[in-house]
Amino acid sequence: MIETDVAVIGAGQAGLSAGYHLRRAGLSPDSGFVMLDRSPSPGGAWQYRWPSLTLSTVNRIHDLPGMEFADTLTSELAGAVVAAEAVPRYYRAYEEKFDLQVRRPVTITVVCDREPRFRVEAGETIVSARGLINATGTWEKPFIPHYRGTETFRGRQLHTKDYFSADEFAGKHVIVVGGGISAVQLLDEISQVTSTTWVTRREPEFREAGFGPDAGRAAVAMVEERVRAGLPPGSVVSVTGLLLTAKLEAARDRGALKRLPMFSEITPDGAAWADGTAVSADVILWATGFRSALDHLAPLRLRGHGGGIVMDGRLATRVAKDHRVHLLGYGPSASTIGANRAGRAAVTELLETLG
Repeated sequence: MIETDVAVIGAGQAGLSAGYHLRRAGLSPDSGFVMLDRSPSPGGAWQYRWPSLTLSTVNRIHDLPGMEFADTLTSELAGAVVAAEAVPRYYRAYEEKFDLQVRRPVTITVVCDREPRFRVEAGETIVSARGLINATGTWEKPFIPHYRGTETFRGRQLHTKDYFSADEFAGKHVIVVGGGISAVQLLDEISQVTSTTWVTRREPEFREAGFGPDAGRAAVAMVEERVRAGLPPGSVVSVTGLLLTAKLEAARDRGALKRLPMFSEITPDGAAWADGTAVSADVILWATGFRSALDHLAPLRLRGHGGGIVMDGRLATRVAKDHRVHLLGYGPSASTIGANRAGRAAVTELLETLG
């Protein structure tokens, strides 16, 4: 049994930000806080991303507090650096610089309320904590919607999480499902080596201008409003739209961005629509996003009738039902810049609650 004041679950961007601010507040590893992470090495979900995802194709990687990302980049051609290598290197250096002493690999199975403390169980590791900062993100919970006939499809089905390289689909027809940033990035790559069909629930909205501060604030405000009302976090892309980059313009020119509405069913050989349209396919790629990985918190009964968790606090990181619990990477803090700001707010408010 490890007794501590604060248990931090997850050591991605949000968890590391929380660890930094716990250190700044005067807490020390073990007695003051314990950081637990399920991955075998530093890097959060970034270490699992596909090799073609480079720093030039991702949304901006924002600096963690107290240390710049650029300090760990060794190449002048930063845009060509593989994100799955550069970001984990940054996180590792960050953990070492601030002596966060992350325990890994530790997979949390359940968190129970044992008033006045929480019992965090992870195999042989048991942590007793007065407060909880959960920063598990979404990578471990890919979302695939169910459609009639899914189990009859004779080809291959995979999620964004399982994607590695477009080359593995050469010579096969691929249906790409999803209208988010990852969906169009993968659609672009795959359409350069084989034929594709793009399917989305809503008509995608492309923007030619860069993503400015006003659009950013609008996106965050929308998501924050939902979680404060206890609704599941919404899609940020529905507010910001998709940036029409030079790569996507090229994809449009070769016809890859011709979009179809969602099919009504999956057939053994592909997909079919209610109007009689049918497409034969060898692969269905579900680029349909992720959900918050919060199953281990189920015994705390945090979810409300709206399907989400009612959040409050300055940046909507605090669970309204129990102020001893903060969720980072949930709702408006589900971005690298949002995670940084939320880490500071969560630590400040949690330590106030704990006295």
